[in-house]
Amino acid sequence: MKFKTLLILFFSLNLSIAFAQSGEHNKTNAVKKERKQKKKRKKKVKLPKIDLSHWKVTLPVNNDKGKPYEISPPEILDFASDEVAKPYMYIDSTKGAIVFHAMPTESKTKNTKYTRSELREQMVPGENNVNWTFKDGGYMKGKLAMDQVTKDSNGKYHRVIIMQIHGRLTNEQRDLIGEDDNNAPPILKIYWDNGKVRVKTKVLKDINATVPEILHEDAWGNDEGFNFEEKVGFRKFTLEVKVSEGKMVISLNGNEYKVYESIHMKKWGIFENYFKAGNYFQTRDKGAFAKVRFYELEVSH
Repeated sequence: MKFKTLLILFFSLNLSIAFAQSGEHNKTNAVKKERKQKKKRKKKVKLPKIDLSHWKVTLPVNNDKGKPYEISPPEILDFASDEVAKPYMYIDSTKGAIVFHAMPTESKTKNTKYTRSELREQMVPGENNVNWTFKDGGYMKGKLAMDQVTKDSNGKYHRVIIMQIHGRLTNEQRDLIGEDDNNAPPILKIYWDNGKVRVKTKVLKDINATVPEILHEDAWGNDEGFNFEEKVGFRKFTLEVKVSEGKMVISLNGNEYKVYESIHMKKWGIFENYFKAGNYFQTRDKGAFAKVRFYELEVSH
């Protein structure tokens, strides 16, 4: 009888110890799991490194006046709360990026048939009339990636302009040549083109042309274009654009460079300029769209 009692006590004790250990083990696991989840949640929330205080955005949707919807500083700083903007420009906090989403719509800016979800530099916030020349110099750096893009009927990805330097006439130049707006050609267009980065620039049709002739848009033609060797695909990549008097340098991932230093660059010095970045979608195909992620964007002069 004593033996049985001792045996029962022994088993009860072992069972209690086992339960206690199991409880401690479960508690430890629960604590570890909670820590892991907290860490995961912290890791998930990322914000893009982009100061929008000197940018306005044009979106592929019309405002109440039938013109492309724009958000300028300071309102652009709170773009995430803008109900109109939400489908076209939003923060992806898992990637730490601003996503620019564009598709063919009736919201087109003057002089183009394509739509955009694209930033336009404003040296003075809210003001388009203060810009810079090549003599002033400029630098733009962006870290970005193609998120999604549709294909055409031939199975080739639709093209997207991801960065630009756009020319602008001063009011005096505009009046001199009798134009009704300040628009001048873009001296630089950088494309995401079927997974590669392609650069296009302008060249004078007549290198002997002078003012006022060179102020006209039709005085300038397109160069043959340049493709960087590296195929970026849908991976993250870094683009840098640096301009100075008579010179423009574009680099991809700090490994490849394209330098423009010619009579065309020297004569371009007559124009004012501004940087652009985002998603200028290059098709009107039905059902087409593209999404571009920008992780970082900086500009200086």
